[in-house]
Amino acid sequence: MLLLTCPHCGVSGDETEFAPGGEAHLKRFGPGSSDGEFETYLFYRRNPKGVHFERWRHAFGCGKWFHAARCTVTMEVFGTYPADVTEPPAELVETIRAKRPEWEGF
Repeated sequence: MLLLTCPHCGVSGDETEFAPGGEAHLKRFGPGSSDGEFETYLFYRRNPKGVHFERWRHAFGCGKWFHAARCTVTMEVFGTYPADVTEPPAELVETIRAKRPEWEGF
């Protein structure tokens, strides 16, 4: 079971309090994008074994979106942060690298 903390209101709870929203930090293409770029955006997602960044919404709380970093193997949540950033906070990346030195991410 995932235990998440909303970075907006500070409420912690299990995953049933939150709604998943898929992979975080996707590059969205504008109206002038090619068919291939649009197809990639719609249908292609990473499915890593290990560290993964996801979007979540505090469905039964403040209703705001946020991002979570977690391990898909152990279900360990490394941390959460607001969704209005383009990449994970440096402190979170350092935390992940300390726990998973082999990780090659951001």
